[in-house]
Amino acid sequence: MKPKVLLTRGLFPEATGLFDTDFDLEIGNTQRMLTKPELLEKAKGKDAVITMMADTVDDTLFRAAPSIRIIANYAVGYNNVDVPATFKRNVPVIHTPDVLTDATADAAFALLISVARRIPEAHTYVVEGRFKAWKPDLLLGQEFAGKTIGIIGMGRIGQAFAKRCAGFGLNIIYFSRTRLAKEKERMLGATYAPLEELLKLADFISLHVPLTDQTHHLMDKNRLDLLKPTAILINTARGPVIDEGALIEKLRKGEIWGAGLDVYENEPDVPLSLRQLKNVVLLPHVASATKEARLRMAKVLYDGLTAFFSGKVPENLVPEWKRHVELQK
Repeated sequence: MKPKVLLTRGLFPEATGLFDTDFDLEIGNTQRMLTKPELLEKAKGKDAVITMMADTVDDTLFRAAPSIRIIANYAVGYNNVDVPATFKRNVPVIHTPDVLTDATADAAFALLISVARRIPEAHTYVVEGRFKAWKPDLLLGQEFAGKTIGIIGMGRIGQAFAKRCAGFGLNIIYFSRTRLAKEKERMLGATYAPLEELLKLADFISLHVPLTDQTHHLMDKNRLDLLKPTAILINTARGPVIDEGALIEKLRKGEIWGAGLDVYENEPDVPLSLRQLKNVVLLPHVASATKEARLRMAKVLYDGLTAFFSGKVPENLVPEWKRHVELQK
């Protein structure tokens, strides 16, 4: 008998189709995210649930659907999952590491270029018919060569982003929980700096950290106050890494030159006060949204579920579950 799997929200056909052959698949909804009551109801009797970032996985879900044997989170981050609750129920969690690196790094750099060179403003200027003549001071932006980029979080995505920055002549400094090996620093042309020093020195800052208790509001008012008035802040990580209200105030007053954001503190709610600013570029959480990346995400989860239901340990367990499995050996 095929394992019963709930996919909480339908993917595009090629991705959804991966799960059809080997699993008894139910799609929760193709047009929107499930509400919590809908999720609890549809999860009943399922062996596995493929969740999205907006799906809360906690003990409430496991009480409603005690049949669940594994959670497959369609994302790299898994702050939507109560990991201690999964240990309590002995329900392992898999995710999609390593497959979003290039897509996310590309988007972060695209945001940086868009803000620095005021690309959306320029597009709107032309579309609205305001381009009547060339002017020497029209939509002046910022150059990259010789400027300093500060990268906060130097994991796979941070390193991929650094490689893109190097190609544009940016000096690279970084802060990360774990400092890179000197050989890796030399290869990337990156110099380690304490966080507060980085914020003072950098012309541009890009965030590439997971959302944890330690990184929640990592960029609070005090740290935002350290930025240069010409600084640009990019966030493709998680919204709550920034104190959104404090950032809006800094941008509104012109105390920061601009920001490029793909994520927000209370998604999908994006405050009107942020949307009304002219010195921001805002994306709807699409940094990893290439067809190639999304298909790789589905394939990684398919492989993990197939391994699990074949009695093997999935390679894409979240770190806490990887450590747990290692300790059991």
